[in-house]
Amino acid sequence: MTVLRSIEQKIEGLFEGVFGRAFRRHVQPVELARKLAKEMDEHRTISVSRIYVPNEYTVYLAPPDREQFATYEDSLVDELRTYLAEHARRENYALLTSPRVQLETDADLTVGEFGIATRMMQPQRRAPEPGEPESQPEIGHTMIYRPKAQATEAVSPVELGMEREHVTVSWDGQRREIDRRRFVIGRSKECDVQLADPNVSRRHAELRQEGASYWLVDLDSTNGVEINGRRLKRAKLESGDRVTIGATELVFRRELP
Repeated sequence: MTVLRSIEQKIEGLFEGVFGRAFRRHVQPVELARKLAKEMDEHRTISVSRIYVPNEYTVYLAPPDREQFATYEDSLVDELRTYLAEHARRENYALLTSPRVQLETDADLTVGEFGIATRMMQPQRRAPEPGEPESQPEIGHTMIYRPKAQATEAVSPVELGMEREHVTVSWDGQRREIDRRRFVIGRSKECDVQLADPNVSRRHAELRQEGASYWLVDLDSTNGVEINGRRLKRAKLESGDRVTIGATELVFRRELP
């Protein structure tokens, strides 16, 4: 038996058996381990002689899923860190520090769904060495995992499928994919979404991803922001919402491929 499989079975044992059957609709610890490893693989940075991978991982869980781990969350986090460290060793990846994992609650997620965001962070009080990637000041894009089918027995969980959302804004026949956690909308050429509208401020509003949710925030603009006809300073966006900035209407959408 490989070391990685041994760790995986230990993670399974944290929640499976009699108690696992009672919560078979919830997120399984072994799901988290496998998807964390997948995120590590998909966020590789290749330097001259090494392949660097993120060393910080934030897992967003629905409140009921987070609650089920309450009595052994520290043990679970420790096992997930060990699992990632072993995966990195096996794949010959380079880490800036030992893997760090933290769990967060996101009320916008439903039972069985979870999100994972990654980041590379240099150790405190140490400058990057030649070839090492710079620290990322913000957590990257959050990958949302949704079950394709309901697991029937928690004692033998099946790895559930992954679907990546496409988040976009469209206006005047143009369309822009939202692939970062913060997008500035305005008239300035420096904005991520530039609107050729004299009623729009240079930096008018910001689209922010917070956990698994997206919010539109007015940046103290001159003419304000309307969401579905309501003037608001800050609002959580749902797919299909219409945002009016100046005289321009934008449509926000979240879609699965």
